[in-house]
Amino acid sequence: MSGLERSEERIQFSSQLKFDHITVTSDFWSNSLLEANLNIHDLLLQHLCPTAPPDLTYQDTPLSRFLLKSCPQLTKEYIPPLLWGKSGHLQTALYGKLGRVSAPHPCGIRKYLPMQDGATATFDLFEPLGNHRLGDDITMVICPGIGNHSEKHYIRTFVDYAQKEGYRCAVLNHLGALPNIELTSPRMFTYGCTWEFAAMVGYIKRAYAQTQLIVVGFSLGGNIVCKFLGENKMNQERVLCCVSVCQGYSALRAQETFLQWDQFRRFYNFLMADNMKKIILSHRHSLFGGSSGQMLFADLGRLFTATSLMQIDESIMRKFHGHSSLKEYYEKESCVHYIHNVNVPLLLVNSADDPLVHDSLLKIPHTLAAKKSNVIFALTLHGGHLGFFEGAVLFPQPLTWMDKVIVGYANAICQWEKQKPPCQSSESS
Repeated sequence: MSGLERSEERIQFSSQLKFDHITVTSDFWSNSLLEANLNIHDLLLQHLCPTAPPDLTYQDTPLSRFLLKSCPQLTKEYIPPLLWGKSGHLQTALYGKLGRVSAPHPCGIRKYLPMQDGATATFDLFEPLGNHRLGDDITMVICPGIGNHSEKHYIRTFVDYAQKEGYRCAVLNHLGALPNIELTSPRMFTYGCTWEFAAMVGYIKRAYAQTQLIVVGFSLGGNIVCKFLGENKMNQERVLCCVSVCQGYSALRAQETFLQWDQFRRFYNFLMADNMKKIILSHRHSLFGGSSGQMLFADLGRLFTATSLMQIDESIMRKFHGHSSLKEYYEKESCVHYIHNVNVPLLLVNSADDPLVHDSLLKIPHTLAAKKSNVIFALTLHGGHLGFFEGAVLFPQPLTWMDKVIVGYANAICQWEKQKPPCQSSESS
């Protein structure tokens, strides 16, 4: 084939991509507008809902009684801003658009860790801004949500608060998420790959021989940290506790719910897919440079016309680890198959009005907390997806309920470790 013919083929291929993309997007927005009209009434009714403390599932043990007494956020009413805070959609939208209000700028040091496959993991390290209340050396190892990193506003807000409470913080930057860091291998982060998080935790354990760890995961990061702890019992060494916020537990079970239009879930799916497209395309030369030209065209064709995360996972993401099918990818990368192996104290937090996490998925943490004495499942009435804003009427406060409950739970765990009887120490190890 001559260079001219190859050029013409590329032009025709590009034109077809644009046409297909316009057609798919047009159909999508028609469905979006229809669903929006059907849900306006529901949104208005949400403002009449009452506020309440989180609904808790746990076993009655000395540890759980101590934690509920020492962490008031778990038993007191969560009160969102009056005019809009009872809408999970508005909470989620504000988180997605702004992250947080008046987000601080904590100063950290970026670390680079070479991986065995040629990739380079990065994380940001933030030293505490004061002494811990118990004088302990505690490091929070933090895994952000999908496509997120240490520079996101909600991460900056939480890190600044934790630093002031005396915690060192290490925040993983998902592989490929930072716009100014090039990939060094044809691989980026996936739904449940724990390699980069494990490398960060290993570095912290080596660099700070006396530190103990508190593991924190947000959304997709919650899946990764729970899977990491459950994959190998050794991963739980020197870990005091784990907190997961707003994760979905099983990608396979979530797959069907993400294609449904109730609660605008299909719309959020489209937005997240669009963001994933941008991240993938920003690394197109690193990810596809080694492929044949025809393979590159095929992958990009499916990527451009994708309107859901599942389509991107099928055509791109599952291939990074050689999964033969989308089902296999979701099965092997979901923490639902590992979380029952986690034996350190575990706080699982979700919101009942989270538009991304279907109610059916919440049976997983509820069942786990009912069976395992180390688990507390806290389900708030409001909060959306990683929102949890607090405030009187209109304007939210800089710190959210989420920030406070994580640090409050961590403080309670540290206090428990100081004063628990020796028999409790042997039982929890």
